[in-house]
Amino acid sequence: MKSAVRMTGIVKRFPGVVANDGVDVDIRAGEVHALLGENGAGKSTLSNILTGLYRPDDGTVEIDGHPMQFSSPRDALEAGIGMVHQHFRLVSTFTVAENVVLGEPDSPFMMDAARVAQQVKELSDRYGLAVDPSARIWQLSVGEQQRVEIIKVLYRGAKVLILDEPTAVLTPIEADALFKTLRAMVAEGRTVIFISHKLDEVIKVSDRVTVLRGGKTVGTVETASTNTRELASLMVGRSVEFNRIVRSNPADVAHTVLTLDGVSARDDRGREALHDISLMVGRGEIVGVAGVAGNGQRELAEVISGMRPLSTGRIDVAGESVQSGRARSAIAKGIAHIPEDRLHTGLASSHSVEDNLALKNYRSSSLSKFRVLRRKAIRAQAADLVRSYDVKTPDTVTPVRLLSGGNVQKVLLAREFSSLPKVLIAASPTRGLDVGAIETVRARLVEAAERGVGILLISEDLDEIMSLADRIVVMYEGRLVDEVAAEAADRERLGLTMGGSTVSGGAR
Repeated sequence: MKSAVRMTGIVKRFPGVVANDGVDVDIRAGEVHALLGENGAGKSTLSNILTGLYRPDDGTVEIDGHPMQFSSPRDALEAGIGMVHQHFRLVSTFTVAENVVLGEPDSPFMMDAARVAQQVKELSDRYGLAVDPSARIWQLSVGEQQRVEIIKVLYRGAKVLILDEPTAVLTPIEADALFKTLRAMVAEGRTVIFISHKLDEVIKVSDRVTVLRGGKTVGTVETASTNTRELASLMVGRSVEFNRIVRSNPADVAHTVLTLDGVSARDDRGREALHDISLMVGRGEIVGVAGVAGNGQRELAEVISGMRPLSTGRIDVAGESVQSGRARSAIAKGIAHIPEDRLHTGLASSHSVEDNLALKNYRSSSLSKFRVLRRKAIRAQAADLVRSYDVKTPDTVTPVRLLSGGNVQKVLLAREFSSLPKVLIAASPTRGLDVGAIETVRARLVEAAERGVGILLISEDLDEIMSLADRIVVMYEGRLVDEVAAEAADRERLGLTMGGSTVSGGAR
């Protein structure tokens, strides 16, 4: 079968690391080709080379059998390569139609809004990507924003679409709808490169899978002839199991460490995002909060961690009140927070590993004196935590933005757990991580619960919640609409309530 993309002997070096070391990938026209690998395996670098963001140090790229050298993303687009990034690149105040034509080199000075809207509608109808061309991006759900990104690359005539973690913010029902869209695309001869860490989805949607490890190609397999266990083993070089975790120390729900009583809060646009939330978390209990992104989960994590003020209600930690909108009060009371946006909210991305590890305790006498930082003590603390949490970094002065996703998350976990919290708010703690990193993060969460830390696990990943949580609540439109013991949880029921199909129940 004809190759749509062939990358041969791709080498890309950065200071101190070889990101791609002779990578070979052959992607056929009209197939969904999955790209798997641990964080740091070289997937992002490879996709950046294919989309013109990076130039390879060695190797060749062929599109439809023709050698190509891209000097910019525009070159790649002109060759028919388009990418939908995990973090969307949309202008929130612009309409859907305006975002679709933004950056078009041949766009007229005055946009023909009616013509663009009609073209957007035609693409929407053709591929089942329902979206209003006149709607502004900030008015759309995350799933709808993803549709806009797909329409953007289709509008530009892309024949090869690269999708990076496309289901990270979707419900199972929305993910199934996306898979149907991808199948409609390949049926027309387009090619889809599907980057994901969800192995069951890879099995479900792809035709073939290429696995990278340590910057090298491990191999390419036919999806029909493999399974999730074999793929996980290829990715990390050993056997990996994700079964429901059995705790040695059960949760002590009789002793409450976190209480939310009638909590309401507004979002960034002043609209009510949380409506009368009441919830308790026991000592050593993991309570999973399931829901589609945009239903108040971010605001819930922020009000508990003191990053957002309450409209009404009260938050207590072990019987002591937390001041509304005061992060320092939350920290002092024993609340740790792993935000979903780890590089922009959780960490200072351009600062060093050691500085980030000291962000919560630099005022302590062990790390500063008379408001002067004790740099040796900060470095020694960082070295201990890097060793304890197995953070792969050249040194402790390396900026965290240069680390792989899994190691960035380890830095965040190290800082938060080293503060010896009573409560941990973990928002999508394994999103975008590879199976090895996921295994590490989940093990750390369970270890914390075993020590008596009450954990609120906020995630759109039902598998993650069902494998870790003792109890599951569902958020929909800023309300807790359902509650169930994890061992009795049913995926279909949870998926329906996440989408608002049934609204019943409450939370303890």
